[in-house]
Amino acid sequence: MDLRFVFWLSSFALCSFSAISLAGSSSGTYSVDDYSAKGDGKSDDTKAFNDAWAAACADSGSPTLMIPGNKYVVGPLLFKGPCQNTGPLTVKVQGTVLASTNLNLFTGQEWVLFYKVNQLRLTGTGTFDGQGTTAWPQNQCPFKKQCKVLPVSLKFAFLKDTVVSGITSLNPKMFHIALLNNEGIKFQNVHIKAPGDSPNTDGIHIETSTGVQILQSDIGTGDDCISIGHGNTDVYVEGVNCGPGHGISVGSLGRYSYEKDVTGVIVKGCTISGTMNGVRIKSWQASPSSISATNMTFDNIILKDVGNPIIIDQNYCPFKSACAQQAPSRVKISGITFSNIRGTSTTPVGVTMQCSKAYPCQNIKVQEINLSYNGPGGPITSSCANVKASYSGKQVPDPCN
Repeated sequence: MDLRFVFWLSSFALCSFSAISLAGSSSGTYSVDDYSAKGDGKSDDTKAFNDAWAAACADSGSPTLMIPGNKYVVGPLLFKGPCQNTGPLTVKVQGTVLASTNLNLFTGQEWVLFYKVNQLRLTGTGTFDGQGTTAWPQNQCPFKKQCKVLPVSLKFAFLKDTVVSGITSLNPKMFHIALLNNEGIKFQNVHIKAPGDSPNTDGIHIETSTGVQILQSDIGTGDDCISIGHGNTDVYVEGVNCGPGHGISVGSLGRYSYEKDVTGVIVKGCTISGTMNGVRIKSWQASPSSISATNMTFDNIILKDVGNPIIIDQNYCPFKSACAQQAPSRVKISGITFSNIRGTSTTPVGVTMQCSKAYPCQNIKVQEINLSYNGPGGPITSSCANVKASYSGKQVPDPCN
C-alpha cells in the first residue's frame, strides 16, 4: 500500500497540548479511571486519557499509564513528549480502547499518536479497536490518486528505545500501525486483525526508521501485513504469521522525490497464508529521483496458497490508466537473497523478477526454492526481465533462462 503522505505529522500533532508540568510522584501509576473516565463503552473519555497522560509524562521516575479492563471510547489522542521519565514510561492496556466513529473529529491523519517519547513501553493484553467497518465504504484511495485519507490507528513518531508487546489492533479505519523516524523500536507478540477485504489496512508500515524488530506476531488484514517503505535501515522480521493480506513487502518505493535509500532488511522464519503476494519488492514507474534498495534477505519462508510467491515488481502502479507508457523505475535494486522458500502458489508463476530497464536488478541470489502450483494447467514457472541473478540448490520452478 502506498499513501506516503499519511506520515507527515498533522497540525494536530504539532499544535496540540504538550505535557503540562505537574508534580507527579516518582514511578507512580496513573489510571484513566482516576481522571474521570467512564469506561462504559459509550461516553467520550478522551479528556480523561489526555489528563492521565499529562500526569504520567510529568513523572520523573518510571511511571505507568493504566487503562483498566473496561471499554473506553476516545477521539484523537496525542501522547506527546518529551517527558520527564528517567526510566521506562509504560502504557499498560488491559481493556478495549474504541475509536470514535465520528470522522469529523479526526482533523489529523491518526487516531493515537505517540510523539517524541523515550523509553516507551506499550504493553498489556488489551485492544485498540479502530471501529473501521463504518469508515471503509468512504475510502476511495484504492481507486483514486487524490483521496481523503482516513486515520491510522496507532502512529509512533520520533521515538527512541520503544517496546510494544501483547496488544491487539482491530479493524482500523486505515493502517493499523505506522512508524516514522524512530530509533530502536521492537514489536513482539502483537496481534493485528482485520478482514481480508478491508481497504488500505496495512498491518505495520515503516518509514525513515532504524533498528526496527517485528517478532513472533500474528498479522491478518486487508493489505500488506508488513510494508517497509523508504528511508529504513536495519529492519528485522522473524516469526510472523501473515494472512490474510497482501504479504510482506518492501515498498512501494520511488513515487516521491524526497525518498531515501532502504538497506539492511532481514525477513526470516515467517509463514504466509492465503495472501495476494508472498515476499515482494515493488517500485513505481517513472520515479522522480533515484534511490537504492540493497542488502536484503528473505529466508526460511513457508507459503500456503499465496499468489505471486516471490516477486520483484518495478512496474508497480495501482492506477493503470495513469501509468500507461511511463518511463521505467529509477529505483536501483541490488544485493537481494531469496533462500529456502517453499510452499504452494495460487498463480502459475512462482518467481517473478520484472526489473527496471533503466536500472536492472543486480546481484540477486536465489537459493533452495521449492514451490508448487495449486491450480489447473501446467507446471509452475518463472518470469524475469532486466535482472542479473545467480541460482543455487533446488530450483522449482526452473530458473529464468
